[in-house]
This record gives sequence, C-alpha cells and structure tokens, in this order.
Amino acid sequence: MVKLEQEIPLREKSIVFIGFMGVGKTTVGKLVAQKLHRSFIDIDKEIEEKHQKPISEIFKAIGEKAFREEEKNMVMTTCQQKLKVISLGGGAFLQEEIRNVCLSNCIVFYLDISWDSWKERLSILVDSRPVLQGKTVEEIEALFYERKNTYSDHNSILVTDAFNEEEAADYITDSLKMAWSLYD
Repeated sequence: MVKLEQEIPLREKSIVFIGFMGVGKTTVGKLVAQKLHRSFIDIDKEIEEKHQKPISEIFKAIGEKAFREEEKNMVMTTCQQKLKVISLGGGAFLQEEIRNVCLSNCIVFYLDISWDSWKERLSILVDSRPVLQGKTVEEIEALFYERKNTYSDHNSILVTDAFNEEEAADYITDSLKMAWSLYD
C-alpha cells in the first residue's frame, strides 16, 4: 500500500472518480473541479496526449498489458498530489495497486448507474471503448456486473440514474463541503 509521509488533511485530498465506462466520470469530474476551484485530470486523456492517439489505437499499438502498466504509473503519481479532481478509466480500478493508492490518499467517489440506464448509452460508446469491441450485449452486461464488485471499495457512492451531470456535480460538491465541515 502506498502511503504518503504525512497524512493529507481531508480538505486537501484529491478526489477520484471511479465507475463503469460511460457513466460520466469525466463530465461530472470537470464540473466538480470547476465548483471546487481545482485542477481536473482525466487519466485516459493524459495517456492519449502522451501517445498522440485515442485509447483504442493505443490498445492496438502497445497492447492492454502495456497500457495498464502506463495507466498504473500515471495514477500512482497523480493520486499522491493534493487538490486535484481525477477521473480514472473504467478498468483502472481493477488494479489492486491503483485501488490502494486511491483509497489511501484520496476521496474516492463511485459513480454508479443501473444496467438499463447504461445500456441506453451503448451505441455511442462501443466504437471508442476497446474493451467493448467484438462483444455481445450479454458479454458486456456480464462485464458491467463483474466490475461493480471492484468498484465497491470507495468512500462515497452516487447512483446517477436520476441525475443529470450538473445535478450530480452539485450533489457531490455539497456532500464534500458537508463532510469537510463535520470532520475538520
């Protein structure tokens, strides 16, 4: 488990968003970052910028194993910084080292969604998500429920079905501010 030398005060801890692909981690994360006047970091976008190509092409070029190693290194560094809002790719939290560094150093928000609500997004997600390519709806549903178990390690959860992005961001920032005032 990665530990910082000094405990980060709750108010200064970075906030990490986890959840299944397409749930809104990047969109909600950007809004939360704006509302809290923090920098926003999307780990997938950082990797895309480094390679100058989309994740789907990176997967093809270097393979999933190399991608996951690069993702892990970036998350390990980023999650030890203060006052950030960080969006992880849907598969990142599957790695134990990533889970440990996030839970040790950050506030981890799990954005959850029901299968029925998520399934409505499938047609706009399938081409840009290498993990979905060539899979049947049944296989994707199995992956969806399999990953829910991994996401169960978190500090807070928000089921997003009944919220638009702005409402979700407001709910999260209000929750954080309340926690900060209670636990400071």
